[in-house]
Amino acid sequence: MHFFAYHGVLEHETIQGNNFSVTLRFSADLSEACTSDDVVDTVNYAEVYELVKEEMSIPSKLIENAAYRILRKVKEAFPQINLIEVALSKMNPPVSGQMEQSTVIISE
Repeated sequence: MHFFAYHGVLEHETIQGNNFSVTLRFSADLSEACTSDDVVDTVNYAEVYELVKEEMSIPSKLIENAAYRILRKVKEAFPQINLIEVALSKMNPPVSGQMEQSTVIISE
């Protein structure tokens, strides 16, 4: 998932914003969806996207904080998830050299 958001410690990051990438991986019992063929029995990725979008719109100083909020929100909405990993990347972070991205990975 890709978002433009205002996460960062530096003042200009909270004003100018930056591009971010979010990747979610999870494990869940989806056996019901396998036989029912009904979206209500699975982890609906459209709903997951909206949850992530909502959390990305709330500025954080640290991407660790934003990643953890995403993890908690998705687990809360989909209790069938038993393991989740959130990777949140800030593209072109403000450093004194060239860096493509800075990524944190949080799992639970």
